[in-house]
Amino acid sequence: MVALSNEEVFKMKKYKILLKEHIDKNALEILKESCTITDDFDEIENVDAIIIRAEKVTREMIAKAKKLKVIGKHGVGYDSIDIQASKEFGIDVVYTPIANIQSVGELIIALMMNTARNVSLSFERGKKNLNKTIAPKELIGYQLNHKKLGIVGAGKINRIAANIAKVGFNMEVLAYDPFISEEDCNELGFKKAQSLEWVMETSDFISISVPLTGDTKHLINKTMLDLMKSSAILINTSRGGVVDEDALYHALYNKSIFAAASDVFVNEPPTHENKLLSLDNFVATPHVGANTHEAMELMGSTVVNEVLLVLNGRTPNYRVL
Repeated sequence: MVALSNEEVFKMKKYKILLKEHIDKNALEILKESCTITDDFDEIENVDAIIIRAEKVTREMIAKAKKLKVIGKHGVGYDSIDIQASKEFGIDVVYTPIANIQSVGELIIALMMNTARNVSLSFERGKKNLNKTIAPKELIGYQLNHKKLGIVGAGKINRIAANIAKVGFNMEVLAYDPFISEEDCNELGFKKAQSLEWVMETSDFISISVPLTGDTKHLINKTMLDLMKSSAILINTSRGGVVDEDALYHALYNKSIFAAASDVFVNEPPTHENKLLSLDNFVATPHVGANTHEAMELMGSTVVNEVLLVLNGRTPNYRVL
């Protein structure tokens, strides 16, 4: 990966970076050594770069930022950035597409095991003194061994989860992704699915990992959920809007599917106001897919390097625009 030399970094004090959110301490130190950092949006007219994690960058912000040269996304999904406005104003957008994939892939497996074996539910019942015997029948779950895992989106994250599932649990992987060929699926040891419907009705576990676009909003809706087995489990680590939360609530409430887990929601972080959290067969995590020491360190160093490359007139490694 292309990176700036120490000499190049230390010559960049003239630049101002807008950063309001936490990033890895080592990456932050590099940024502090090379640029001036502000966390005040009122200074946006004077910043040369913006680095974000969960914050949004709107058209209005981009229009106000007359000196802005680059927006750096600490993570994979850049739907929180107005890409069209960035393009119109000639702003570079960079991101960290591979820095967190291992951590998110591992979380998919963790959520599969949690929901299949009622781990969170067992703990919550225990805290309320509801477990009156060992191995209560209300907590009977499912093995992962020799089950079918359907992946919706065969990108890097789902491939990591699928490989763990194949090797660790002897699972058969069914892949739905219009952008992957049958030859690529064969090479990966996956079975290419010709339709989303087939994956939904055939799989025991379904992992959703696609970007949120106009085409993928509510991709998983009532029609798709109705196709799932009553024993099936849905995992979403992509974006909240990809799954219709109301439809998922009704499917879980009516027990037409066994369980679901999500690390992403339309409104984040999820609170008691989200009715999904009232269900025993649902597990929620507050967008922690990339929240490991390893991923945070790699995302921080990558986004800082990418932003500094652009400010220094160099070609970044991971450019959206």
